[in-house]
Amino acid sequence: MRNDILFACLGLLGLVLGAQSFYAANDAVTQLTPDNFQSAVISGSSVWVVEFYAPWCGHCQSLAPEYKKAAEALKGVVRVGAVDCDQHKDLAGTYKVKGFPTIKIFASNKREPIDYNGARTAEGIVEAALKAAKSVVMDRLGKKPSEDSHGGGGGGGSDGGEEDVVQLTDKNFKDIVINSQDMWLVEFFAPWCGHCKNLAPHWASAASKLKGKVRLGALDATTETATAGRYQVQGFPTIKYFPAGKKDFNNAEAYEGGRTSDDIVQWALDKWSVNLPPPEVKQLVSQGVLDECAQKQLCMLAFLPHILDSGASGRNVYLDTLKASAEKFKQRSFGWVWSEALTNPALESSVGVGGFGYPALATLNNRRKVYSILTGPFSNDGIPEYVRELVGGRGKTIPMKKDLPAAVPTEPWDGKDGQLPIEEEYDLDEDKDEL
Repeated sequence: MRNDILFACLGLLGLVLGAQSFYAANDAVTQLTPDNFQSAVISGSSVWVVEFYAPWCGHCQSLAPEYKKAAEALKGVVRVGAVDCDQHKDLAGTYKVKGFPTIKIFASNKREPIDYNGARTAEGIVEAALKAAKSVVMDRLGKKPSEDSHGGGGGGGSDGGEEDVVQLTDKNFKDIVINSQDMWLVEFFAPWCGHCKNLAPHWASAASKLKGKVRLGALDATTETATAGRYQVQGFPTIKYFPAGKKDFNNAEAYEGGRTSDDIVQWALDKWSVNLPPPEVKQLVSQGVLDECAQKQLCMLAFLPHILDSGASGRNVYLDTLKASAEKFKQRSFGWVWSEALTNPALESSVGVGGFGYPALATLNNRRKVYSILTGPFSNDGIPEYVRELVGGRGKTIPMKKDLPAAVPTEPWDGKDGQLPIEEEYDLDEDKDEL
């Protein structure tokens, strides 16, 4: 009886140990721990494919044979590792692992690994790993790899690593797209679709150009069928637009632009700019305001008449004119600053303004050390026309003779009319008595 119990316990122990040991020492899969992860993966020069798994996870157990096969195929080319997240929860937390198995590819930027969301097959994993390795090699040559297929594992576009296309799935779509405040363009593709493959380099290029403004994603509609079905995707590629701000699943709109990189970028920027707040027109009250403006692509420096000359109402007209122009060019990285006439005489002189002719507007390109002066009307039509000519390369620019002078600290305008200084009364009769 005791022997039966002993053998049963040993059998159970064997099952537990077997479940916990997906990868043996003689497998091509390296067991990664906090002790070796930094030195092997992060500090090492090799490209790594790393699986984060849990011993009790059924999907992880199903993946194990394919993962071993991929590791064998990649031996000597790409390193393959695995992290037991039950034992090493800190590593799982560091890389924001929320489900199992999670596979990440550590390539050019080891601090920002690529999420692998392709097929859970040896072929899919190998394809994504080789693509990442090629990207690293091309980086070292100073070139960008060409893209001809979507996603790690097979399809028709970019894998989102260097090209900034986010790979979307049924599992992550809500968290990444719906719950974000960003504007999104999402392509629904099929791996066998020729039009999707033609779109791929344009989609990747547009994603890079729109980085920081509009996010681009790609979803394999043949495997992520729940999300594709929700949006009634019937042809490929299908592109949906999700506006910036708070949204839900019903906010998707059809993309109606062209399929070249330039078409996608222009269409996206047109949508993006609608909800983009205009840049603030700031009063030049400190050096910090001037420094911030000078760092922009172009710094618009307006010098407005003294408050005693224009009054509050006149000044507000000038400020409204500047704000209207800032609104028209809000897609551009321009700074807009104003100062009262003669408050910053050295600054005025450095950009060809000084002593008369207010309001005046000068445009500064501090990186190129050149400036330009508005010679037309200071108006809602005159300023935009001047800026368009300048941006189009038709405007006249003048080299700066020296570095930009420091700003004179100034009290912010209170929005009121100016007050003449009160002069002390002087009684001439008192002088007569003294005489």
